[in-house]
Amino acid sequence: MTESLRVSEDDGAKEADSSIGTELTLGVEEELHVVDLRTRELVPRAPEVLDQLDEAHFSAELHRSVVETNTPVAATLDDLRTGIVSLRRRAIGVAESLGLGLVAAGTVPLVDLDSLPVTPTSRYRRMLDEYQMLAREQLICGAQVHVGIPDRDEAVSIAQRVAPALPVLLGLSASSPYWMGEDSGYASVRSLVWLRWPTAGDSGEVTSAADHDALVADLIASGTITDPKMVYFDVRPSAHLPTVELRVTDSSPDADTVVLLAGLFRGLVLRARQDYRAGQPLVAIRPPLHRAAMWRAARSGLEGDLLDLPRSPVPVPAAVAVERLIAELRPQLEELGDWEQVFDLSVQALSRGSSAARQRRAMTRRGRISDVVDLVIADTRGGATGIGPGGQTVPAGLTPYAAAGDEAFPDGDVMPDYQGIVNVLSALGPAGLRRREDVRDDEQRARGITFSVAGEAATRLFPFDLVPRLVPAADWRELRTGLVQRVRALDAFVNDVYTDRVVVKDGVVPEWVIDGSPELRPSGALVSRPGVRAQVAGVDLVRDGAGNWCVLEDNLRVPSGIGYAMQNRRLTESVLPELPRPDDLLGIEETPRLLLRALLDAAGPAAGDDPAVVVLSQGPDDSAWFEHRMLAEEMGVPLVRSTELLVDEGRVHRVRNGRKYPVDVIYLRMGEDSLVHSPGADGMPLGPSLVTALHADTVVLANALGNGIGDDKAVYAYVPRLIEYYLGEKPLLADVPTYLCGIPEQREQVLGRLEELVCKPVDGYGGDRIVIGPHASPSDIAAVRRQIRTAPHRWVAQEVVDLSTHPVFDGHQLAPRHVDLRAFVFTGSESVVAPTALTRVAPAGSMIVNSSRGGGSKDTWLFG
Repeated sequence: MTESLRVSEDDGAKEADSSIGTELTLGVEEELHVVDLRTRELVPRAPEVLDQLDEAHFSAELHRSVVETNTPVAATLDDLRTGIVSLRRRAIGVAESLGLGLVAAGTVPLVDLDSLPVTPTSRYRRMLDEYQMLAREQLICGAQVHVGIPDRDEAVSIAQRVAPALPVLLGLSASSPYWMGEDSGYASVRSLVWLRWPTAGDSGEVTSAADHDALVADLIASGTITDPKMVYFDVRPSAHLPTVELRVTDSSPDADTVVLLAGLFRGLVLRARQDYRAGQPLVAIRPPLHRAAMWRAARSGLEGDLLDLPRSPVPVPAAVAVERLIAELRPQLEELGDWEQVFDLSVQALSRGSSAARQRRAMTRRGRISDVVDLVIADTRGGATGIGPGGQTVPAGLTPYAAAGDEAFPDGDVMPDYQGIVNVLSALGPAGLRRREDVRDDEQRARGITFSVAGEAATRLFPFDLVPRLVPAADWRELRTGLVQRVRALDAFVNDVYTDRVVVKDGVVPEWVIDGSPELRPSGALVSRPGVRAQVAGVDLVRDGAGNWCVLEDNLRVPSGIGYAMQNRRLTESVLPELPRPDDLLGIEETPRLLLRALLDAAGPAAGDDPAVVVLSQGPDDSAWFEHRMLAEEMGVPLVRSTELLVDEGRVHRVRNGRKYPVDVIYLRMGEDSLVHSPGADGMPLGPSLVTALHADTVVLANALGNGIGDDKAVYAYVPRLIEYYLGEKPLLADVPTYLCGIPEQREQVLGRLEELVCKPVDGYGGDRIVIGPHASPSDIAAVRRQIRTAPHRWVAQEVVDLSTHPVFDGHQLAPRHVDLRAFVFTGSESVVAPTALTRVAPAGSMIVNSSRGGGSKDTWLFG
């Protein structure tokens, strides 16, 4: 309920006086709902927003769930639009910093009446006491347009003369189909709620300013209202400004709709003033017919028929009524210099349809009322951004947080490489990003991008955050070189372990480290031909608070994530096509070819010139089934399960439709224990016959059985020595300082610092049984102490790494989360690092990134 258009004495009254000429000045008051971005409900927190805004252009309303904006006086539609957008931008920036959104629409669907008190002024309390339900349910917002008319007799006549066109303006603005959580069946239920006030609607015949003032005085005398500001006629001479004021329209999410309404109203005012000054008689519309026309506009908006009064009482399509009105006003619009702009905006409005219709479409797509709120929040936001300290452009509501060591926002500043990304996210806003998340989820479901967690019957969508992570070219060049070095050394070590163990003989690694590893497997000795054992390696890296990279762990068994990393890029390109992509961003499409090349290179002599490769999976029950399917398809090789493999005459075959096809290389995507006990095509366990083929060197498993020894956390502590020993090179990548509890003096040091260290079982993976001392409870510390004392050789401890953070979108704002990076090295005739990597994201309050522990992922932009 608007009470004032706040303009200064100099900028307001003086400029309004200039409207004696043809140039009629403009101003707009917009009422904006305040909603909680988490619940999407209307909330009484407008005072918190207003506390941070200036009183010259922002004010309170009857309900504490409404913020009112009051534009400066404008001479042109462009100036008016600038004022509207500028005030929205400022208010939205403040609101979103508080976890709130602003909605320029007639109503908000999600409402709890009991939680929405009126603004505690004596006037508003008196109104609540007097009007009861009308005041309690005044949860509506309108947009009022002022046109400068200093002569009040003219203003009264103009208000009478523009009335026939008001239904068209209401239809254009219709943005309130929902009321108290339900579809009202109307395009503008706000206008129906508004008309419950005793002084709302048509004023009836009023002949002059004196007649108008007499009518107001009679209403006050009747006790119906207490002051002139409570006269809520559809069009009225303003009670406090030298203007005529339009009051029938819904608040409009699209700022251009407000500008269109203002342009049309100013054209109507000019035509009415010209007719008044020329002595043209007033064309009166009978009140019941006018009420019918207003009802029809409220019922259908732009999607039905309107009454084209006073031409005819017969309904016409809304587009026809709009086009006729604009055509009739063309002389006045051209005189004002508004013709082309109003015409273009009308075409845009008719092509888009009303906000009410768009809201209903959003509801139809999902069946969720929260999507309707998200839509109007996003439309209201309209791409506004805030301005930070020093004039730096920052997101309104997606403001950089101050986190030391953050990769995008160190100490609250936006890193230059992230500025373009931040601008796009800011333009979308929280509601827009939530809508993009819905698109993401739809695409993931359509593509089956899921994973499963042990103990859960249903699969989950693979968690994917919309904010991409950037790895600078200089960093990636150094990492690539160090990754190849590390994997070469580990591959040499695993070969050595299962043959001569010269690494033990030369005193580089203690024998107990190898013999005590749970991943030392007899099957590792089945590879009789020297060659690559780890065709696919995954190396997990982290950055510390100073920006330095180090290796967290190695994965030479069945490293997963390649397909998810590729799919993350495709999701980004599909869901956020606006993101700027630098020229030196590495593409992902070469990854399957490079992987296939490494697998083909692994083939033994029996394969001939055209090795046959298959991807072996446990099937849909496997947590990474999506990835198995994707990689097989991308490489153009069969995806098989154990029941499709048969060992016949010492060779592995794929059985399909009764026919047998030789298999030379099996890209193994299942654990060794599962493999050897799984049934083959003949129904017998595959393990014994597969062992025969491996020993005969007629098939190659990539990666080789027994490779888990290279993942052992105790072996990790020796990798720098292994690099020097096998390659004669200094390690290029740093490791985390690691203590072996199997060494007595290191064990005692660990037991004395359990609250400071990270303790890991040597065979653990997926975050299993990790105890992070600084975050652990006393009972957790006591339990790990007992386990270390019982089996010390099964545990290691590491210094806590100050993991870097990266922004994620948590549903309403950007928030820091710890991240790591899994890079992939493919080794065949040569070693290459895949041009795609998987960033994994820890959940809030955690440093463990594994999806099985609630972690997620994000697209990783590698630069070369």
